[in-house]
Formats: sequence, structure tokens, C-alpha cells
Amino acid sequence: MRDPENIRDVLTLQPDYIGFIFYPASKRFVGSSFDANWMAQLEGPNKTGVFVDADEEQVNSYIRQYGFHAVQLHGNEAPAYCARLKATGTTVIKAFGIDERFDWARLGEYEHTADYYLFDTQSKQHGGTGMRFNWKLLEGYTFEKPFFLSGGIGIENIQEALKIDDDRLYALDLNSKFETAPGIKDIELLKQTLQTINDE
Repeated sequence: MRDPENIRDVLTLQPDYIGFIFYPASKRFVGSSFDANWMAQLEGPNKTGVFVDADEEQVNSYIRQYGFHAVQLHGNEAPAYCARLKATGTTVIKAFGIDERFDWARLGEYEHTADYYLFDTQSKQHGGTGMRFNWKLLEGYTFEKPFFLSGGIGIENIQEALKIDDDRLYALDLNSKFETAPGIKDIELLKQTLQTINDE
């Protein structure tokens, strides 16, 4: 997210997390002039900075500047990189792009260096495609760490997502299917969907 008015509207819906993308190649990039003082004062959800292979010192600077509670890492960040960020007290969400060729065993390297995993659809743009992966592939996940489910979740398949019988499923990432434009959320659609989730 990046528009202050839209952010305020989303906050009234009381989401658990709210994300801000600091990847310049993304069409949802917050930009270089985002008001850090305004954002640092936001209260309620876990403010999450989203990064792709970003310089570690820069990430730490953003954590301090914007008051992030969590970072979501969508690149090829090494386990040691994640561990150092986690040691600062910041929640680390390590994202992985999933397809039929994904090697679930590689997650073992991150078992002690990430707080959560995020499983998204494999793509060259590191997420944000609005496309879902085959959720049956989650049967290959053998570790205990809780995970966020991402990639193409929308009003048309939210019920299917809610029926995934896996105690490790921690959160649903509601993004591109809930936008009126990149980075701008459809408040009424989000409200309707969150009500559906709360009713389950």
C-alpha cells in the first residue's frame, strides 16, 4: 500500500498485517518520498516492509525509519541474512515461489532463521501476479513452521482457501485481487471478504 487515505480506510477493517513494497521494479513500489513520520505513527496492524534481495543495511534503516514490525523477503536472501534481521527483534517472513519443480527440502535451511514462510506463485516478478499455484502442492510441505498463503487469492476462491485443512496455515495474503489499481485496495470488497473469513 502507498496511498495515505486508502491506508486509513484499510486500517478501519483491522487487518493483522499491512504491507509496503520497497522493490523498485514492482508496480506497487511505495516510491522514494513516502512519508516516514506519518507511517511510523500508524497503529494497529503489523507494519511489514516487503523487499527483494535488498541491501541489508538499507533494510535495517527502513525498519527503524518506518517502524516496521516485520519484513517479508521475496528474493534469494540467505538464511544468515534472515537470521541477522530476526536478531534485531523484527519478525521475518521468508517468501518462496511455488510450482511443480519446487524443492521443499530447501526450507530446512530457514527453519531457525525465519519466523514464518510465505508460499506464493512462482514468477519472475517475485509475486503480485494475481495468479494462484496448485494448492495441492502444499502436501509436499513437511516442516512445522506456520505459513502465509499467497498468490491469486480472491473472492472467487476464498472459501476454498479457508477449507485447506492444515493447522500450519497462519494467514491469507489478500493483495492484487482486491485492488482498484496497483497498491490501492477495494475497501468494500475487502470488507466483504474479511467478514467471510471471520464467519468461518
